[in-house]
Amino acid sequence: MNIQEIPLSPINQQFSISLGGQLLNMRINWCDDAGWILALIDSTGDTLINGMPLVPEVDLLEQYAHLGINGSLFVVNDIAAEEYPTKTNLGISSHLYFVQGE
Repeated sequence: MNIQEIPLSPINQQFSISLGGQLLNMRINWCDDAGWILALIDSTGDTLINGMPLVPEVDLLEQYAHLGINGSLFVVNDIAAEEYPTKTNLGISSHLYFVQGE
């Protein structure tokens, strides 16, 4: 099993990343009422996923198996009392991991 932490900071951000052998652009933005929201954009600029909240302890990609991304995305918090990533703890005590089976 290959586990890759996606380095994040508690700021709006967009960057290129390889997930499961696919080069994608990942955009993460803070939306006051919804928390941190993720978008995945393919190398041609087409949006594959938009408006996905960073929900802890669930495979964020499970419902998107048809996209062919070979792996799972999980949000994990260091502090059990913090259920969702906050505006100030993303990448600090709240982490995003890509997990790929071998």
